[in-house]
Amino acid sequence: MTCEPDHLIMGMSSETFWGGLDGSERLRERIEANAGISVTMGSDASRQALRRYGEIKRIGVVTPYMPVADQQVRRFFSDCGFEVVRLVGLRCASPVLIAHVGEPELRDAMLAVDGADVEAIVQVGTVLAMARLAAAAEFWLGKPVVAINTATYWWALRRNRIADPVDGFGALLREH
Repeated sequence: MTCEPDHLIMGMSSETFWGGLDGSERLRERIEANAGISVTMGSDASRQALRRYGEIKRIGVVTPYMPVADQQVRRFFSDCGFEVVRLVGLRCASPVLIAHVGEPELRDAMLAVDGADVEAIVQVGTVLAMARLAAAAEFWLGKPVVAINTATYWWALRRNRIADPVDGFGALLREH
């Protein structure tokens, strides 16, 4: 905090989903109270991004997590009014191994959660490198694909009244 930031972006994911919507909000409030500034977290950013796309209710979710964390992600989105139609947890054995998940595996996971009954796909897990792949997937899937890092950056910008469009990372940063 010695650099006196105006805003803090949390670069972590699973903990921000723990305890559903209430748990997420309590965590953000606690961090804001300790930091003395506003905080953007991936859970809230993902929820806000989905809302920005309109009347989305049915989602597919890709996570790097084990089943216990997947249950927390499912609970969070359910608390927010979304139905998680399908969820693929990649069961990465460690945080370091999350970073080693390649684009082919991420593509396959997106295809596994997609379907005519899914209105948008959400990827959680900030260590998964999916920002550019999600932007490409929007094109070939024909629906919103929300990568948590893109959503977090987008929501932090918008919360700080920065509305500049950013190309190369999908419709969220470009159009919303």
